[in-house]
Amino acid sequence: MTKAIAWLADRGVIRVAGEDATSFLQGLLTNDVERLEIGEARYAGLLTPQGKILFDTLVVRTRTDAGAAYLLDCAAAQAGDLAKRLGFYKLRAKVVIADESAERAVVAAWDEDAAMPAGAFVYRDPRDPRLGLRAIVARAEAVAIGEAELASYEALRIAACAPKGGVDFAYGDAFPYDADFDHLNGVDFDKGCYVGQEVVSRMKHRGSARKRVVRVKVAGEPPPPGTPIMDGELAVGTLGSSAGAAALAMLRLDRVEDAKAAGRGLSAGGVSVALAD
Repeated sequence: MTKAIAWLADRGVIRVAGEDATSFLQGLLTNDVERLEIGEARYAGLLTPQGKILFDTLVVRTRTDAGAAYLLDCAAAQAGDLAKRLGFYKLRAKVVIADESAERAVVAAWDEDAAMPAGAFVYRDPRDPRLGLRAIVARAEAVAIGEAELASYEALRIAACAPKGGVDFAYGDAFPYDADFDHLNGVDFDKGCYVGQEVVSRMKHRGSARKRVVRVKVAGEPPPPGTPIMDGELAVGTLGSSAGAAALAMLRLDRVEDAKAAGRGLSAGGVSVALAD
């Protein structure tokens, strides 16, 4: 039996349900939730009015006896704040918002034959096919699965260039394009208004992002996330998560191109860094 399954202990779960749940989330998030089928997930962000990412989440439509219900697979460290922020927007909407992270957890499986716990709510990761399946399960079941295979999952995530918030980009500081939302099916450019939409639309029409998370190769032991990437004395970005020699980095693409054109190499913490092929 395959062991390509791991508990993602850094993920939490929020439930949003009620008569107005669909329209409520539709008016807030970067992606379209109105067309979600039960068991289908979309990647989305909740932005500031200035268009920067406050929270990112996988939104999954789930079963309910009345109204609509969604599970938000989000960063565990942010779950409480996300539930609170959603509560600020609730106003008169008929929705119930609950942080269920104490009872439920998220696992990832990157092999179709991976054995999910009985009763797991399974959905496909919409960001990249290589990331396989995810499931929301009882916390005790996730703990039993454990994190022994987590390094293999992280290597897949980095290969897919799927940034992790708080490591590969900073919440409250990065725009969706910086964090590759457009490459990871995280923005619907045809949906109606949502918080920060005008800024996202302007960046789309500009046609290119000046700064992005990209894959890089590190020639040696990778320095810790947050280490500046330098072109001599000039900072051109920041190193993120790594798996062996592979890593993600937030880079100023124009500065990297200048260094390349001049034949200069990049480094982080004294270790050479180069764009991955």
